[in-house]
Parts: sequence; structure tokens; C-alpha cells
Amino acid sequence: MTAAPPLALRPASPVPPVRTAMVLAAGLGKRMRPLTATRPKPLVEVAGRALLDHVLDRLEAGGVARVVVNVHYLADALEAHLRSERRPFDLIVSDERDLLLETGGGVLRALPLLEDDRFLVANSDNLWVDGPVDAVRLLAESWNDQAMDALLLVVPLAHAHCHRGPGDFHLDPAGRLRRRGAGRVAPFVFTGVQMVSRRLLADAPDGAFSFNILWDRAIAAGRLFGLVHQGLWFDVGTPPAIPAAEQLLGQL
Repeated sequence: MTAAPPLALRPASPVPPVRTAMVLAAGLGKRMRPLTATRPKPLVEVAGRALLDHVLDRLEAGGVARVVVNVHYLADALEAHLRSERRPFDLIVSDERDLLLETGGGVLRALPLLEDDRFLVANSDNLWVDGPVDAVRLLAESWNDQAMDALLLVVPLAHAHCHRGPGDFHLDPAGRLRRRGAGRVAPFVFTGVQMVSRRLLADAPDGAFSFNILWDRAIAAGRLFGLVHQGLWFDVGTPPAIPAAEQLLGQL
């Protein structure tokens, strides 16, 4: 199959707004079985390209100069794929073969590789299409270092394609996030893309832990913010989501 061109609604800006990003690619991909029986979830294809490549396309369009990718499940296959990539940025592997560290623990282990005071973190199983301003640049331009420890890219629940959940967050007029209440519906869904300050990981627990621990701490301090995505977003978490996403993408 011939690879499809990178998805975009407008040309990329030449000015790099973010130097460093991390792509979370170490998960077991259980919801994507049986497709992940023999390949890691980031290498499952949608519209002729691996999910990981869709994310790397967006980071390239945003002008990122350094990308760290963590690996655990079928790590050799992921590393081989990354070696075959020809990108204008440095690609660095954060090895979690010894222990799957979840989202927070994975970023904490990779922190020495990330270097910068603020950096982008993106899940490898969500696919987004940039709007009038690409998401990477929009996050960078909206960042307020004095007020924020993390800035999450969110999408309205009604526009969360292939997503079946009840929403994740409420967004107040100042842009601060609070969680959905138990048994309730929230109007915004986290896209899997966020800007993070190293402050967020200060005094983080050892070993495996979820980013939710860090977000809850930031919410309590009034330092977790959200930014509404201006383009399209697809939750490609299960096999049925693949043809549904491809059908919608084919209408662009």
C-alpha cells in the first residue's frame, strides 16, 4: 500500500514554537487486540500510515526539533521503525523494557532526555488534524509559565470522533480545568496532547504512575489549564475506530 500524505488543513509554519516533545508509545495496546498481537499499537495503520507516523507528522509540521519516544511492548519493532524514519528532528528512544512505567512514570524517566523547562507530550494512539493554527504552535503561543504547570489540548465532546466516553473536563472562563463529576458528563475530552512544565513532575512518585496524579495536584493548585483544539481529532483506540476514522478522513 502506498503511504498517504501527512494530514493537514494548512501549510506548516516555518517558525519552531516548541523545541522538544515526547511521544508515549510504550503501552500494551490491549484495547486494540487482536491487531496488537504481533505489532505495537503505535505501528497500527490508519489511512495508510502508522499511528506513530501521524503524530510525528504533526510534530514535524509544528517545527519540533527533538522527539523522545518511549518503548516497552515489542520494543524492537518500534526501534526498527524509528531507525527507518527520515525526519528533520532528532529521534531519541527512552527504553522501558525493564518495567512499563505508565504515562507519568514514563515521562519522569525520560526527563533527562527532554532537557527543556517545558515540552510537549503526545499519546501515540490519537490522531489529530491541524486547524487554522497547528496544535503545537497554538499550545506554545497560549502557554503562560507564571500560571501553568500543564496545558492540555481538549476537544468538545460533540466533536470527539470515534470516542465513546462521557467527557473528561470542564473548562472555566479563565481556561482552568476541573474534572467531570462521578456519573456526570463533561463537555471536553482530552486529546492526548499537552504542554508540560518540569514543575509538574517535581516530587513525583517513583516507579509506574499515571499522569492523573500530577493533574490532580495541578488542579488543586489552580495550575491545570485547557486549550480547545481548532481542528479535527480522532480517538483510535480500538479496531472498529480505524475504518470509522478513515471514512471521516476520506471526506476531507
